[in-house]
Amino acid sequence: MARSASVDGATRVLAAGPLSGSVSVPPSKSYTHRAVLMASLATAGKGGKGSRIRNPLLSRDTNATVDACAAMGAGMDRRDGVLTIKGTRPMLPDDVVNVENSGTTLRFMTSAFSLAPEGYAVLTGDSSIRRRPMQPLLDTLGQLGVQAWSSKGNGCAPVIVKAGGMRGGRASIRGEVSSQFISSLLVSSPLAEIDTTLKVADAVSRPYIEMTLRLAELFGVKVSKKGYSEFEVPSGQEYHAADFSVPADFSSASFIVAAVAMIGGRVRVENLDASLPQGDARITEIVKLMGAKVTEEKGALVIASDGDRLEGGTFDLGDTPDLLPVVAALALRCDTPVEIVGTAHARFKETDRIAIVAKELSKLGVSVKERQDGLKILPPKGKLEAALLDAHDDHRMFMAFSLASMLIPGGAPIIGAESLDVSYPTFLEDIKMLGAKVRSE
Repeated sequence: MARSASVDGATRVLAAGPLSGSVSVPPSKSYTHRAVLMASLATAGKGGKGSRIRNPLLSRDTNATVDACAAMGAGMDRRDGVLTIKGTRPMLPDDVVNVENSGTTLRFMTSAFSLAPEGYAVLTGDSSIRRRPMQPLLDTLGQLGVQAWSSKGNGCAPVIVKAGGMRGGRASIRGEVSSQFISSLLVSSPLAEIDTTLKVADAVSRPYIEMTLRLAELFGVKVSKKGYSEFEVPSGQEYHAADFSVPADFSSASFIVAAVAMIGGRVRVENLDASLPQGDARITEIVKLMGAKVTEEKGALVIASDGDRLEGGTFDLGDTPDLLPVVAALALRCDTPVEIVGTAHARFKETDRIAIVAKELSKLGVSVKERQDGLKILPPKGKLEAALLDAHDDHRMFMAFSLASMLIPGGAPIIGAESLDVSYPTFLEDIKMLGAKVRSE
């Protein structure tokens, strides 16, 4: 097959043989967001020193939460891998809050700013953020006594929040679009005037809700639940300063794990802590079902594969939608079909990930059937074509397409490397360190 022409600004990732070595993936983006906000709402603690967040991820997304919390009045001190935060009673921001590309920041801070004294807060972000749904959260905040609305009336940012406090009470929300709406309410409602009962229908991404509850407990707040359908939040609570070490991110690690399964080799992924809830830890189960080997060894995960064809199957990723791109990439190495189901909410991420995966992988000559809630990917017939792949400014799309590129002699040009700073800024350096080749054009 002829090598595809170079494309200015594109990146190719090529396999130069089996992958080997050791890598430490970035800290968890999801835990960093939550820890920063809860520490920002916390009382100062013993000696007034505030909370210490060790090993935080400081990326484009999490910096948006740090900046938003600073705008809310929290004190931030970053040094030596520790983020020290002095909490505050929320204040109104002096200016419009720009959440950049971070849906978590937008959703969490919309509720948090309602706790400020009377006035208005305005939150917006980039073009992707201004397309992401917010109406379910805005409607439920209304049930809790908070006026918040979309400035354009389309259910998306810019969002205007009328501050003055959250009343609390009984409220309901549908959970099939995003668990972030539920987590946002669970973080802010302990500071409401009266007890809150939140009823949830069809909750997705439940490990992320569990993550929120686990951290809230660490910071001194209690929430009781009946499964994932009803949450009871007592009022009159306070967050208390705490120390928290952010674990390594299974979401980021999933791309390293998949790369080894697809290309072959043996790689140690350091500092992954399975004791804290992370839904994307399921990647280890998935690659083992496909034929790779995963073992625990002295605080690390060791992934090994002979690089042969993998076994497909049907994977319900309803609780782990961020695994959709990586499982789709794994399908390119499988000798039986891969079906991904339960991920309709993946259409509301940075991009419509179902549609983008289907569109871009089809360029490689792969048969991809797009469904409302997922994909069916048939085993490639012959060699993959070296087509130009567009990550659509989505970090997980870029990493998934990098894995696809490694299966193509000469690689495939991929647009969108700058998106990596959202969650895994050193991805290309790490994959190169493990033996891949990276070429910028």
